[in-house]
Amino acid sequence: MSLDPTKLPDPPMPSYTFTIYHRDVFEKSKFKNYDLLLENRFARCHARASYLASVLESQNGAQGSEIPELVQKSTDIFYGSGEYVASFLIGTQMIKNYLLLDTGSDLIWWQCGPCEACYKQDQPLYDSTASKTFRIIGCNQHGKSCRTVSPAYYCNLENFECRYDMHYGDNSQTKGFIADDVITFLVEHWQVRVTFGCSKDQTGELNFSSFASGIVGLGRDLTDGYSLPSQFGGNVMSMCLPSFDSGKGSVLSFQTSKLPRAKSAKLLFNYRYPSFYFVNIYKVFINDREVPVSPSWWNFKGPMMNGGMFVDTGTSYTTFPHDFYTVFRYIFRAEVQDIPMAEIPVQPFDTCYKEDPNGRDLYFPVVKLYFGSVNSSTMLLLAQERVVVHYRGLYCLAFVGWNSERSVLGMTQLQGVGLTFDTISSTLSFDIDACD
Repeated sequence: MSLDPTKLPDPPMPSYTFTIYHRDVFEKSKFKNYDLLLENRFARCHARASYLASVLESQNGAQGSEIPELVQKSTDIFYGSGEYVASFLIGTQMIKNYLLLDTGSDLIWWQCGPCEACYKQDQPLYDSTASKTFRIIGCNQHGKSCRTVSPAYYCNLENFECRYDMHYGDNSQTKGFIADDVITFLVEHWQVRVTFGCSKDQTGELNFSSFASGIVGLGRDLTDGYSLPSQFGGNVMSMCLPSFDSGKGSVLSFQTSKLPRAKSAKLLFNYRYPSFYFVNIYKVFINDREVPVSPSWWNFKGPMMNGGMFVDTGTSYTTFPHDFYTVFRYIFRAEVQDIPMAEIPVQPFDTCYKEDPNGRDLYFPVVKLYFGSVNSSTMLLLAQERVVVHYRGLYCLAFVGWNSERSVLGMTQLQGVGLTFDTISSTLSFDIDACD
C-alpha cells in the first residue's frame, strides 16, 4: 500500500530546503502488485524518451527521433513528468502541494484556481484569489518582462499578462500566466517570493498525475530565468534521491550542501540546450572491460551540439545511442557468468536473466562511468540494483538504447546517490549511498 500523503514524514524545513519523495510512494496503491508498478515505471520511461527526443530534435530543426514502442502507452502517463516530487507550502494560506521535479524544465508551475480546466488533484487546490500575497506579473508591448526568448512565452497585449503555453508531448499541455507568491519554510518561519506559472488550463490526451499539482523546473541557473535555481540565485543545488523502494523522504536544498563530494564530473555548457545539465562522460567500463570508443566520441558535434550526456530526473533508465548501446550490451552479456539468459526478454529490456531456482543470490557485473579521466575521483561505480532491475522472475539490464546521438544519465543509476550541482565550479558531485 502507498502511504497516506497526509501522514508522510514531512518535518519543517529550513530556508531553501524541501522534502522530496519518489513518486511510487504515492502510486503504489493503484497497482495490485510490484510488477504492475514497475510496468507503470516502464511506460513513463518510454514517455519521457519520446518527449525528450521531440525536444532535442525539434531544437535541431529535424523531425523527432523515432523511439521503439517499448510498452503500450498508458493514459495515466504525463510525458513531462519526473520520478521525484517535492512538497511546497504555497501562498498566504500555506497550501501544501506536491510538485514533480524536472531538471529539463525552466519553469515552476502549479494548478491555479479559479480554473478553466484543471485536472483533479489529491491535495487542496491553490486559489490565487484567496492568497493575499499573490501578484500578477505584467509585461509591456515589447514583451521585455517575459524573461525568456522561448516561443512558449508571450505578452498578451489585451491585459498585458505574460502568458505561456507549454507542450509536453502527445498534445498534453498547460496554459496560464506568470505571477508570483510566497512559499513558506517553517523552521525560521521564513517566506520567499517565487515567480511561477499560474496554470489555468491543462488539456491533452494524457492525464496529469493527481498526486502532483505541477512541476518544479530545476533547469540550470540562467540569468533572469524562471527555474527555481535561477530564482534563488544560489550556485549550489543538492539533492538526495531516495531509492525507488525505500518509501522514505529525503532532501532538496539550495545554496548549501553537506554532502562530501567525493566523486565528481564536470558540468558542460551546451548553448543549444542551456538549461540541461550535461556532464563530461569520458569512458565506460563493465567490470574491467572498456567499451571501446574514443573519449572524443562523447564530445558535442557540429553547430547543433549533438552528442554528450545529460542528467535527467525524469528518466528512469540510463539511455545510450543505439550504436554504443549495442557494444555495451555485448560486453555485459560476455561478463555475466553462470546465469542463464532468458530466451524472451521483457519490454523495454533486451537483456534479461533467470532467477536461480534454488533462491541463490545472483551477482552481476559492475558498471563504471568515468568523467574527464580514468581515476578513482572521477568514477561513478554502479552495482546490483543500479545495474539490473528485478521484474517478473527476471533480472534485466537497466540500460536502454535509443535513436539519438545524446545519452541520458537516469535515475535508476542515481537512486540513493547524493548529487551536488555547483555552477560556480561547474561540477556535479556524487555521493554513493548517501540518501538511504
